[in-house]
Amino acid sequence: MQSFINAFPGAVSQGLIWGIMAIGLYITYKILELSDLTVDGSFCTGGAVGAMMIAGGHSPWLAILCALAVGALTGLVTGFFHTACGIPAILAGILTQLGLWSVNLAIMGMKANQALNVNAHKLLVSLRFLSDVKKGARPFYQHPILVIAAFTIVVIMILYWFFGTELGASIRATGANGNMARAQGINTNRNKVIGLMIANGLVALSGSLLAQYQSFADINMGRGAIVIGLAAIIIGDVVFGKIFRNFGLKLLAVSFGAIIYYIVIQAVISFSDIDSNYLKLISALIVAIFLTVPNWKGKFTHFIHKSAKAKGGA
Repeated sequence: MQSFINAFPGAVSQGLIWGIMAIGLYITYKILELSDLTVDGSFCTGGAVGAMMIAGGHSPWLAILCALAVGALTGLVTGFFHTACGIPAILAGILTQLGLWSVNLAIMGMKANQALNVNAHKLLVSLRFLSDVKKGARPFYQHPILVIAAFTIVVIMILYWFFGTELGASIRATGANGNMARAQGINTNRNKVIGLMIANGLVALSGSLLAQYQSFADINMGRGAIVIGLAAIIIGDVVFGKIFRNFGLKLLAVSFGAIIYYIVIQAVISFSDIDSNYLKLISALIVAIFLTVPNWKGKFTHFIHKSAKAKGGA
């Protein structure tokens, strides 16, 4: 129990970081209804760009902005493959993800990882800050949970504003009914590209924050990102779907879903002797459970109503 309590702030911090990635995935998966697998590559791209810029002496803020911009470019590539080349979205994402493996290696100087020194580089977030704030070595406002929560709120506010504009509404219309949107004169291909750019920009932003938090970028840091993102979206929808109806609150639910996901993962690790190498399997099982619950709940509700009608008829 004590190990879980000690690890709890770290789980929340990681959940918030991955929550930003999941919000980006929400744009393609829920709003545009596209299966975009670029995220496994663009997440690592954000981490690589952020880490290399910080290691080169640049400001962490500039590193984050550059990571966001480069992430948007990866979305542009996927969008080009999908709209201009006619490649299905899922395959377009796989092609971009595959190409990004080499690109990410090149960004990191053909090295598999790039380390960051917490003392030498002025990082915005770091795992070490958790203990530093607790000891009083750093002010409370540098606590990773507060810093990443502020990033999350700003991201949600900007997205809430953007998707309320004419362009944002047309992107939502593209995902809701592409044929009707085209009939209204909306350029659906352009909207898909913009949506993919925004989504992967946020994914890369999340990757940049994670690189700072863990003090290194690794070529494999984006592997399985799609699973974590989908888990956050599904958990957020299952737990908060009937409570959060507003668009902004739905985005917040995705962030909460990521936090719950990491808390569950940490609980499994803390209360059992499971080898950390089985984390991917555990992740898959958690997603499967949360996907199954709504289905079983619907079947159970239908069975109750059917039984009640049968008794009433008798």
